[in-house]
Amino acid sequence: MNIDFHSHVIPQTFVSAIEADPVRIAARIEGQDATRRVVHDQGYVYPLFPEFIDVGAKLAAMDRKGIDISVLSPAPPTFTYWADRDVAVDVNRLVNDGVAGMVAARPDRLRGMGIVPMQHPDAAVEELERIVKLYGFRAIEIGTGIEGAKLSEPRFRPLLRRAQDLGVFVFAHPYYVGNKSGLEDYYLTNLIGNPLETALMVADLMFSGTLDELPDLKIGLAHGGGFVPYQIGRLVHGHKVRGETRAKSASSPLDLLRRFYFDSVVFEPQALGFLVDLVGAERVFLGTDAPFDMGDETPLQTLADAPGLTAAQRAQVTAGTARALLQE
Repeated sequence: MNIDFHSHVIPQTFVSAIEADPVRIAARIEGQDATRRVVHDQGYVYPLFPEFIDVGAKLAAMDRKGIDISVLSPAPPTFTYWADRDVAVDVNRLVNDGVAGMVAARPDRLRGMGIVPMQHPDAAVEELERIVKLYGFRAIEIGTGIEGAKLSEPRFRPLLRRAQDLGVFVFAHPYYVGNKSGLEDYYLTNLIGNPLETALMVADLMFSGTLDELPDLKIGLAHGGGFVPYQIGRLVHGHKVRGETRAKSASSPLDLLRRFYFDSVVFEPQALGFLVDLVGAERVFLGTDAPFDMGDETPLQTLADAPGLTAAQRAQVTAGTARALLQE
């Protein structure tokens, strides 16, 4: 059994909402058929691939890659963290309803992951409870930051605590808009920016004491955890020699790192082998990041080529970790 826990969709419900009222959603659809793309007022553009919206196309892509089950997560641009309460609640609900509809079309092969309007924490808790009760979702996807706000801020604690209490897995995915200084060229906004955003969130959750306050929170990281697993020694050393890193948490950064879950989207087999050895196979799950251009088209080959892994470890990554998180 091969389970992809990082597979994106953009439900037709969201696309239809843009087409019906582009001003309210702050986005528009351009082009026709194969050239269709989503253009957001905030400045980002991406092709509207059939795999985003069509269950048949998603299944065909899964078959091509050897994936048996995919956990569908809305693409980060659907988060709508910029919006006021009414728009944010409406968009999150219609996106989650759309994901549920896709899952209902093929429940044997698809599972759902929801989103919540993080910028309105009370509404986020309400939406979390709704999709757990109504659809049985066992995971939500949130941004590594919320329009510049850190996840460690006290206002987000009720959502994280409720997810912890419900046993819902929280998948943190990079979300930021526009270029950052020094990352304007060569697609570095994604190549460097996305793993950097994850690294910043992880370090902040560690040193702020947030993870200490939420000992049972199940939180996962996209793109193999960004840069953190491969520079964890620097955080550990800094925690020993710099008082400001110990001001709010006495916990070892390495111990805290091993509380996270990680997808396998690192592309380099040696890096994947290192990650599994560092945190344990029970903390790593298969991912593709499909259908974005930065997705892994051969995730099973990447895992097969990872050095030093046993058959049991590979089986844990391909299915065991995901099944535990989905409680299946």
